[in-house]
Amino acid sequence: MKRAFIVLALLVVVALPFVLRPKRTSAARTDATIVIITPHNEAIRYEYSRGFAKWYQSRTGRTVSIDWRVIGGTSEIARFLEGEYSTAFENYWRRGLGKPWSADVEAGFSNGRLPADAPAIVREARAAFLASNVTCGIDVFFGGGTYDFDRQARAGRLVDSGLRRLRPEWFTDQTIPRRYGGEDYWHADGLWIGTVLSTYGILFNRDALRRVGFDREPAAWSDLADPRLIGEVGLADPTKSGSVAKAFENILQQQMQGQLHALENAEPGMTTEERERRAAREGWIAGMRLLQRIGANARYFTDSSQKPPIDVAAGNCAAGLCIDFYGRQQQEAVRRRSGSRSAKDVGTGDHGRDARATTEKNGRGGSATAERLGYVSPEGGSVASVDPVALLRGAPNREAAIAFIEYTLSMEGQMRWNFRPGTPGGPERFALRRLPVRRDFYAHEEWKAWRSDPEESPFAQRDPLIYREAWTGNIFREMAFVVRILCQDTHRELTDAWRAINAAPEPAKTRALAVMQDLSAVDYERTTGEIRRRLGSRDKVDEVRLARELGDFVRANYARAKAIATER
Repeated sequence: MKRAFIVLALLVVVALPFVLRPKRTSAARTDATIVIITPHNEAIRYEYSRGFAKWYQSRTGRTVSIDWRVIGGTSEIARFLEGEYSTAFENYWRRGLGKPWSADVEAGFSNGRLPADAPAIVREARAAFLASNVTCGIDVFFGGGTYDFDRQARAGRLVDSGLRRLRPEWFTDQTIPRRYGGEDYWHADGLWIGTVLSTYGILFNRDALRRVGFDREPAAWSDLADPRLIGEVGLADPTKSGSVAKAFENILQQQMQGQLHALENAEPGMTTEERERRAAREGWIAGMRLLQRIGANARYFTDSSQKPPIDVAAGNCAAGLCIDFYGRQQQEAVRRRSGSRSAKDVGTGDHGRDARATTEKNGRGGSATAERLGYVSPEGGSVASVDPVALLRGAPNREAAIAFIEYTLSMEGQMRWNFRPGTPGGPERFALRRLPVRRDFYAHEEWKAWRSDPEESPFAQRDPLIYREAWTGNIFREMAFVVRILCQDTHRELTDAWRAINAAPEPAKTRALAVMQDLSAVDYERTTGEIRRRLGSRDKVDEVRLARELGDFVRANYARAKAIATER
């Protein structure tokens, strides 16, 4: 009887959740279903599912649904697509074409940079893959960075959706430019198209800034280097977070661009090539010194780029560097929880105009008295890159998939990114707080009353940052490595030196700062030469040796700087 009672109790425990769960209505059947793989969050998926379904039915009279596949970030998506296409092509190669499978064929069929002297069977496999319709069972890749989409395009996993031929008026400088600010906005062959813009900026907590005596709102990257923010800045590890590494690259590029403008005025006799080289060298040092001071203020270097915005919202950090939509969505979440409304939420009447005037007077992003969080993208300090969408090779539901891509770029789809919930054409539940890619979207002044961020206009900056790939594009990994050595691996020593320097009198303060910021071991020439060579070595021990050598040099400088600052 005792055993029977125990078994019965276990059965009740197992069955109870199923008995008590609420009844669910079965999903309605639709005329078409498309499968989309994405790193986008639930709010974006919710709004684009409903927006696309209405748009599609109004144009075709048919119903459609989206089967979202969410497996992680873009790195996980890239590995998944690689594995799925490899399996699908192996099956096609063996059974469909009757060819032998080998390690060379497996490595070569998706190699977009196949050497001319590659074996004939490998070149044949590559040609067969590009001519095939093999599928991974997914229709659309939606969201991520251009780097990830370029890799998929080179591998041959993306195909032209034909949208440039269908909507040629969209692919102009007045609507979606081919390039802007040095960034590609759509692939030259139409293999991917940017749908929304991403920039980088500073999320800040007004209460925490007042607590540390910071008497104004941050407006430039250099504000994060203010010594009043020691231990108050949230940063992510640039070797673990691609978005934060990109933000650091933007800081370097801004310094390089500033040096270039200065040389144009001061050295008119220099050739363009000489001026570019010198601007890169001097801007690198200026940018790295700024990053070093920002790193000295860091509370931590986290593996997750989403942690700093959360900590800023909680008041654990006064400010954090983040990608724009992380900052704006955190701002939106705090606004919803507090029940406060910014001026942008008030309405379109006289009261709304008065409130918006108050907002503009008190700073960007809302009234200083109404909102705890603010976000700013420094003027001329961040390029606007795109999150693309693309049609995958062998898409099982090709027609509806192309319609989805068209919807994301239509004005109806663009409105979803930055309109407030409940406004005409806006989202139903979530304010997505993203910036549309279409340039003509920002020309509609009458829409400002409905937008979440009416003051943002990425195409109207007075002195926009122009990204020059030749300066830092080939040393992206090396840049992140150098920042890690200067700021992260030596963080305790750097912070100790920085505190001592800011407490020291002159002239010790200036002498100590010069020692702390001696970057001769990681200057531009050495980074593009020896450091790049050793990081690219097949012997991974060489990278460890390099990190130890540079770390020893940096630690010695920080110890000397602290000694100079504290000597009496």
